[in-house]
This record gives sequence, C-alpha cells and structure tokens, in this order.
Amino acid sequence: MRTYYKVSALAESASPPLRALARRNALAFAPSMTTVTTPPGFVDIILDGQPVRVSAGTSVFDAARMNGFNIPTLCHLQSQTPVGVCRLCVVDTGARVLAASCVRPVEPGMKVVTNSEKVLAARKTVLELMMSDHPSPCTRQQNSGDCELETLAKAAGASQARFAKRTVARGKDDSSLAIAVDHDACILCDRCIRGCDEIKNNFVLGRMGKGYSAGIAFDLNSPMGDSTCISCGECMVSCPTGALTNKSVVGTAIAVGLDAQGFEAQDLLQIPVFKGVSGTFLELNRGAIVKRRFRKGEIICREGEFGSTAFYILEGQAKVSISTPIAHVKTQGGAKGFFKRLTSTLAAREEDKREEEARDRTIPIDASVDLPYGNPVAELRPGDLFGEMTCMNFYPRSATVIVESDVVAFEMLRNVLDIMLKNKTFRAQLDQTYRRRALENHLRGVPMFADLSPEFIEHLKESVELQRFAPGQSIVQQGAPADSFYLVRIGFVKVSENYPGGELVLAYLSRGDYFGEIGLLGGGVRTAACTALDHVELVRISGEDFRDMVARFPSVRTGLEAIAAERRAANQQRMQMVHNVPIDQFLSQGLMEAQSLLILDLQNCTRCDACVNACADAHDGITRLVRDGLRFDQYLVATSCRQCRDPLCMVGCPVGSIRRRNSLEVIIEDWCIGCGLCAQNCPYGNINLHPFEVMVDDPERAGLKKAVIKQKATSCDLCTHLKEPSCVYACPHDAAHRVDPRTFFAEMLGQGPAK
Repeated sequence: MRTYYKVSALAESASPPLRALARRNALAFAPSMTTVTTPPGFVDIILDGQPVRVSAGTSVFDAARMNGFNIPTLCHLQSQTPVGVCRLCVVDTGARVLAASCVRPVEPGMKVVTNSEKVLAARKTVLELMMSDHPSPCTRQQNSGDCELETLAKAAGASQARFAKRTVARGKDDSSLAIAVDHDACILCDRCIRGCDEIKNNFVLGRMGKGYSAGIAFDLNSPMGDSTCISCGECMVSCPTGALTNKSVVGTAIAVGLDAQGFEAQDLLQIPVFKGVSGTFLELNRGAIVKRRFRKGEIICREGEFGSTAFYILEGQAKVSISTPIAHVKTQGGAKGFFKRLTSTLAAREEDKREEEARDRTIPIDASVDLPYGNPVAELRPGDLFGEMTCMNFYPRSATVIVESDVVAFEMLRNVLDIMLKNKTFRAQLDQTYRRRALENHLRGVPMFADLSPEFIEHLKESVELQRFAPGQSIVQQGAPADSFYLVRIGFVKVSENYPGGELVLAYLSRGDYFGEIGLLGGGVRTAACTALDHVELVRISGEDFRDMVARFPSVRTGLEAIAAERRAANQQRMQMVHNVPIDQFLSQGLMEAQSLLILDLQNCTRCDACVNACADAHDGITRLVRDGLRFDQYLVATSCRQCRDPLCMVGCPVGSIRRRNSLEVIIEDWCIGCGLCAQNCPYGNINLHPFEVMVDDPERAGLKKAVIKQKATSCDLCTHLKEPSCVYACPHDAAHRVDPRTFFAEMLGQGPAK
C-alpha cells in the first residue's frame, strides 16, 4: 500500500488536471493491491459497491445470493444446471452488453451492478414480453397465488404489457391423470426439461419447433398421458407458472397432535430456510411438514425404531446417544469335553480383541454429529438436521434423541426433505453447520488422522468440497485417474471390482469410512469402482491437499500406506483366484470369496439334521445353520455365513457397525444397536439377533436400575473355540465338511489348487 500513498502525495503537488488523473489512477490501483492477499481458489469482486470474496468459478448469481443480494430469475432453479434463457437475471459487469448472471462466472476485480436503471429497464421489458403471451391469472396463480412470472411482473410494474398478445392459442393437454398442461402459460424456461432429465433421469420432455412456434413436447410430441411420463411430478414442481399443475392434492400428511402445528404454504415461505422453495409444491404437500414442540425430558425418537421423518431443530438443545452396550457377541466354551456347550456373552473390545478390528474413535449416526466411542453421547443444537437417512431410505433410527431444554423443530416427510435438500440456501446452511461443527470430529474419528494439526484442519474446513450423489450414480470408475480422496458423510457407497465374468462387491462404506487412498498413493489409477447405493454425500479432499497432508504428517502416510498395502494384497489374491478358477462358475453360485464353506455331500447325507441341532445346542438354542442352500455338483452349500459376493447384510446399517475386513470376512462391531436390519437383509438367514439381559437406569426411579433385554446381531463364528465346528463333528455320516472353496472347487474342476 506504500505505492498508493506515494501516488497520492505526488498528486497533491501537481496541477489540478494531473491531480484528478493521479487520484483516479491511485484509486484504481489501490484495490488491485488487495488481490495479492486473496487466498488461492478465491476471487474478490465488487458487488453493488461492496467487496465480496467467493470461490473461483462461482457464478455472479450465486455470489449475489450467498451475500444477500437479490437477483430475480425465472429459468434458474438452484437444483438444476443454469442455462440463461430467460435473461431476467441480467446484470451490468461493465461490458458492452448486460450479462445473464446465472451463467456468468466471477472474475478477479469484476465490478457488478445489479440494480441500475439500465438493468431494471431491461428486466421490465423482458417481463412485459412474457406477460403479453401469458394467460393472467394462470392456473397456478388462481390455486396458490405464487406464479413466479406474475409475482415478478407485479413487483416491476409490468402486469399490463405494452405488446400485442398472441393470437393463436397453443391449447391445453388434459390427457394425464395427475398433471394438467397449459401450453399457453409456458414461458420456455426449460426448468421442466432439466428437472425431468437431470434430477429424475426420465428424459421425457424436450423442446419442439422454432421461434414463435417453439414449445415443450412429451416424447415425440405425444399427449402427456400417452407418453412415457411416469407422473413423478418433478416437472410440475419445477415449473414457475401454471403451465404444469397438479390435478389433485396429495394426501400425504404427518399426524398432527397437541404438540404439532401445521402450516400454510404462505407461512412456510416466510421462514428463511424455505426461501426459494416452490410455493405450489408446499401447497400440494400441505401437512407433510409440521412444527413440533418437545418439553425437557421427552424422547423425540429411539434407536432401532423404523421411521419416515427427519427433524430440523429451530430452538433448544437435545442429547443424542446410544443406550445399547458397546460390546460384541463373544462365544466361549462351557462344560469340559470335546462336544461341549458354548455360551454367548457380551464382551467389550478391550476384553476380547479381534484381529483386524477397526479402532474407530467415533460412531457414525444419522445426524450432523458423530458419537465418541468411549461415551456415545453428543449434543444437537439449532440448525442441526437429524434422521435424514431414516427419512430418505426408511432405515432404522440410529440413536436415541432426548430433549435437554425445550425444543422447537420441524418434522418433515421425504417429499419435503428431498426438495429442501435441492435448495441451495438450505444446503448452504447445512454445509456450513457441518464444516463448523462436525468436519473436524469426522476427520479425527479416523484414527490415522488424529495427528492432523489444528491449522491443517482449519485449512481443510475451507478447501474441501461437499458432493452429493443420487442412488445408482457412479462416483469413481475402475481404471480412471485418481485425483481425490473421499470421506463418506451420509449414505452408503458400494465398492466393487470388475472381473471377466462378473462383479465382486468388496464393501459397503458408510458414514466415517473413506476411499481413494490406493490410487493416490499408488500408480494414480482407481483400482475399484465406487457407486452411490442410496442418497450419498461425500467430503472430497483434492489430490493436492491429500499429497500435502501425507507429506506434512508422516503418521498419516504410514497409516494409509498400511491400509492400502492390505487392500492391494487382497486384490492380488483375488486376481490369482480368478486366473485359477473360472469366475463365472463361482460367481453364479456366490462361492468365490468365501473363506470357509459348510458343504454337505448329498451322496452321504441322510437329512437327519444332526448338524442343525448341534449348532443350536452349542449356541444357547439359537441355530446359525439351515440345511438348505445352493447346489454345486453333488454338494449342497448349506446356509451359513459365506461372506457373500454382494453382502446385502451391510446395506442400511444405521450406525455402520457391520463391515467387511480386507479378507472379505464380515465383522459386527461393538456398537451394533440390534435393530435387526442386517438379519432382514441377509437372503440366507445367516445373521441372527441374540438377546441379552442388561441393567439400565430406571427413568421412573432416579438412582435405580432395571433389567431390560437388548439385542445384538451375530453370525456363524465357525465354533472357533472348538477343535472342530459342532455341525461337522455331529454329522454321523461324514457328510458335513468345512472347506476352503479356492482349493476344494479348483481341484473339483481339475485345475489344481489355487496358488
């Protein structure tokens, strides 16, 4: 800044014309000096006279929205790709012509004016042109009073157009049972097309014709009712006018009690978090969101219960916790002798250390916070959203939420939450809350990241990118260049490898898991494909930040390299297996990746069920074996945990307690809450819920405890405490055998043992 002061001092001693020129140069020069301090990846601009700093690549429209400047628009919906067709969002950037702010990226030093007379006059003219062809009031304006075009036109004083109206009506389409189409109210904003294509991937809508005769068409200009439209309603929700409206109000609603308050659409639109949400959508889904008041000590939801709603806290505080004992099922011997009874007990991790067990410091739950492993309790505050995965995917509740101070919260069904999550204003608030409150705990919850310095954590809070993926959407592809490291924030990610003859699912990753380190530490190529299984949100750390992290913190590199080495070794083992045994024969039966299979030789088996009874006798009466399953040649692969090619048991676990080791063996972690979803998902009945009696605090009598039954999931443990599995030992005809499928079936196929 010294240069600026020197120029100013020189200007005062010069002639008046020179002084004026020098002052202008100095003022123009002074702001440019501030760009030196602009952090990498950010841009400084002047917006209506105020300095604003935003991320590079941000559009002028988003820069204004994020800083409280209102720019009207009709064609731009926050959940869709901007196209700049309505030209209502034009701003003055100092160029020869006005620019559409939704598609104009910011540039360093850019000076933007959003409300000059020139800009306002251009917008008014655009509105008058649209209103000249618009049937006012349109159906939407009549039903809910929030036609976006008519609202903006009234505010700009353009309700009465100066231009001649269209003489030929384009007509209405009443062929659909769910949606009414009025082509005369269409303004060709393309929002319905992008909603159909980008959000729902149905690809039914498109433009037809040119110029004056242009319009929206379904398929090859078929009536909507005769087209491939599935009546999902996305086009109707996206439409800003009465061109697409609902024929009947949706009956979905939350039961309203004494503690709940319903809303009208107009009331919701006055609430900041609903800013920008379609009023028509809220009107059609009236009753799908209520405001609830909870008193201190009340339970909002319990762990393990199934639900269909999410909660957004407006006021007050609540405690979120897991009451299930943090312990896993341990089976140990009882009476002496070879054929002895086994007893299942609950054992803490410190008492029963299991090989290759995750040393997680936090427990992932369906909320904006994670729970510490040693004391699974955390606090929810205003601005926190919990129950998102329960609402979107109908998973069990992951934790119990108890009110600590009177709470006011929105409770919403899936249809409302889905549209809210597409709203950038609401998303920005959630993301900011996550960066501020949960990102550091999320990172430090991974043991190898515990040594990251506070300074580097603060850097990551600003530099990471939060990404969202729809169910079935590809995140990374096998063989693609590796340029990022990912942490799973919400949802489940399927990790799979493609082999000749089939796909092998390696794992389902949930909140708290990570992926991408092998490609970044190795040859720079993705070794597996990752796909969103449901609604997934990821924290993306760029390759540059990842390399900086492993360079500055050797312990992080050491930990990641150890994990990567284990995974690469497992990959090589599987590849060797593929070369030795035809994979299609194994994949067709789901046998390839099993570590130990119970097979029954049907030529010797007499169907006496001694193996099943022995399993039940050895495990407190709860059998882990069913004499049924897949046939392979003369052998029956009995129903006992086989570490499936596609481990469906792992899908949907609300706390991520069931996972796969690098050896592909399924393990159930200590914090299983006993919801039973894994047992329901297992198609072979190999996972069971084992009841245990535990002592908990009595809510009715302070200071006292009472006995309750808590369940924990358990699967076949191969009777590891015995010399031989009970099922095998009990077989009187030598028909039951535990085998390694990689050698047993390879020899059967005449290809020799796997090497």
